[in-house]
Amino acid sequence: MKRSRINDIMAAADEMIRHYGFVLPPFAYWTPDQFKARTDARRIVDSRMGWDITDYGQGRYDEMGLFLFTLRNGSLADLQRGGGMCYAEKLLISRQDQLSPMHTHVIKAEDIINRGGATLVVELFGSDDKGHFARDRGGRVLCDGIARDYGPGDKLRLAPGESVTLMPGDWHAFWGEGGDVLIGEVSTVNDDVTDNIFVDPIGRFADIEEDVAPTHLLVSDYEKWLA
Repeated sequence: MKRSRINDIMAAADEMIRHYGFVLPPFAYWTPDQFKARTDARRIVDSRMGWDITDYGQGRYDEMGLFLFTLRNGSLADLQRGGGMCYAEKLLISRQDQLSPMHTHVIKAEDIINRGGATLVVELFGSDDKGHFARDRGGRVLCDGIARDYGPGDKLRLAPGESVTLMPGDWHAFWGEGGDVLIGEVSTVNDDVTDNIFVDPIGRFADIEEDVAPTHLLVSDYEKWLA
């Protein structure tokens, strides 16, 4: 993806987020130079909090892509010992018909919440006995606290305010139907580097062409730009 496109996506996302009554935290608006100058930002960097825009390495963002902003993220060490900051929170934007491809997580359980906009479609498949994608299996999820069985390939349609709870082994893909959707995600500790398992062999992060300077850094920029 071109950096200029990423900058434009950030600006449009910030406008949509504000439209639905949310405001990003102060560090969202730091320039790269301001980020570099901060001596107190190590927790943000280590937790990979911040901007995240991906085309899954496929170069077709409008068709397959996702905007994310990690607002807060806990510690895997806390999760492993069973106490402390064991949670994470994100805002996501799924554009109309923009696919977030089929995947699951090994560690993370998550609530996916339609925070505003159009309908969020979530397509579901279950796992086999080894946790692998099973085209012929369904499972059970919670929709706003109500248990709901799903068959292989069933599609949940979540209106604004509705949510689904997904556990490890619930394979899922999602997209906006009839328009763009602002999504909330509340989960256990988030690890986007190792805990996204895709059905197809695709990347989690975008390859970036630096045609202009970044407005703000992506979480995938931290290692290079803040070393």
